Amino acid sequence: MNIKPLKIGNLQVRLPIIQGGMGVGVSLSSLAAAVTNAGGIGVISAADIGFKEKDFNTNSKAANLRALKEHIKIAKEKTKNGVLGVNIMVVTKDYEDYVKTAIEAGIDLIISGAGMPTALPKIVKDSTVKIAPIISSLKACRVIMKLWEKHNNRLPDAVIVEGPKAGGHLGFKKDQINMKEEEFEAEVVKIIDHVKEYEEKYNTQIPVLVAGGVFDGNDIAKYLKLGASGVQMATRFVATDECDASDDFKNAYLNSTIDDVEIVSSPVGMPGRAILNDFVKRTKEGNVKVERCYDCMIPCNPADTPYCITQALINSVTGNIDNGLVFCGENAHRIKEIVPVQKLMDSLEKEVLEA
Repeated sequence: MNIKPLKIGNLQVRLPIIQGGMGVGVSLSSLAAAVTNAGGIGVISAADIGFKEKDFNTNSKAANLRALKEHIKIAKEKTKNGVLGVNIMVVTKDYEDYVKTAIEAGIDLIISGAGMPTALPKIVKDSTVKIAPIISSLKACRVIMKLWEKHNNRLPDAVIVEGPKAGGHLGFKKDQINMKEEEFEAEVVKIIDHVKEYEEKYNTQIPVLVAGGVFDGNDIAKYLKLGASGVQMATRFVATDECDASDDFKNAYLNSTIDDVEIVSSPVGMPGRAILNDFVKRTKEGNVKVERCYDCMIPCNPADTPYCITQALINSVTGNIDNGLVFCGENAHRIKEIVPVQKLMDSLEKEVLEA
């Protein structure tokens, strides 16, 4: 099948692939720049992005905002101002400051999920940045479209529909995670149709992209045939040379089996998908202590949280896997090698064209 460029407002990239934001520290400037240079949209995760800064333990917010600005700057230099995005979770403490910092640094696209980004249009109103909410249902799509239109006279520049096969935090209740594939595909079509109503009303284009379990070109082609404009995918980009995570983190994907990928309980009150390891086993037994609070997310209460998710993610991304949480998508076990981003993108493009 033919591959149409992905257009988001006045932005355009050759391949309809957005690399999903992965925190903590999995998708920073190195990975994002490589994806952008390969024809997609690379995305930096803002989640505790300053974990390598010297003052992170004493002033994590300042460290994070400084690092966010620096990684956007580095990525833009590497891509010669190609299209770049940043993922900022709604549950992030001081969410507005992160959005404003990304805008000041010259980011092109802000992707926001892990909650309903109802305030996002108001924060970005004086900028040209494009905004895309991550939603998981037709109901959520209706709410966000209606609220943004009514209160801000603004529509999303793109909509990302994330299914239950995604990695990290999931926008589903535990009893919804085993949703059948055809049920999710039907939901995607309903969302596309709902978005079309706004496109016709305002004579505009709002691309809908599908995320969660997108593994190869056949998956991409399937969603393009359903009417989506593209996909967001993350898990495949972990097993690349340019991914910002440690080799131990990448190898955890390569060494995983289908039985190792499971649903875990996150301290922020959301189910998540991760690789079963010693750390996850200890959390189930209640044998993990919270040694420090980074005050990073709104729903987290250090008094009763089973473990610090920030520390767990920092441990894993830096190679301390046995004491870390390794988030992953459902298909992580299918990855068998680490390749350059360009090779992965070329392979995905070939598979789509052949589908």
